[in-house]
Amino acid sequence: MVSQPTRKGKSVETLTNPPVEAWRKVLRVALGLMSDESLVALRKALVEDDERLIQGATTKPPPLACLSDLDCEGACLVGYAGMADGLETMGEVEEYSARMFYAIDNELGEPAGVRHLLNFWDETPRQELLSYMIPEVNMALDERRRLEGSSCERSA
Repeated sequence: MVSQPTRKGKSVETLTNPPVEAWRKVLRVALGLMSDESLVALRKALVEDDERLIQGATTKPPPLACLSDLDCEGACLVGYAGMADGLETMGEVEEYSARMFYAIDNELGEPAGVRHLLNFWDETPRQELLSYMIPEVNMALDERRRLEGSSCERSA
């Protein structure tokens, strides 16, 4: 991007590269907070269109106190990462998701900033969503491998 001065002396960026969409910016923060194992599992779930990767809710069953001890059958993108890390009950996955949402908001410096990702996740048609998510997770895995010499494996 190129900065150009305005009449009031502030600069305005011209769009030589379009800005990153809000959902994508939040996704990249979220992926950066996930474990290597979560990223590998998430990639596999996206590629295989795993039915446990749900849209429209954080967890399945829903986050009701009376259901908190039940096995978690599915979760959103963030909750799925908790499942990949070994969390089993709806209560555990819901708590993990809430902590992650808070951490993402803090990282962004924007209260409820995670909403951009969650709304995109819930509202985008499934196949279109997968086509956006898989390259992002691949990029996160590649970057982690490059920067940290991680043991992340990119399986087909």
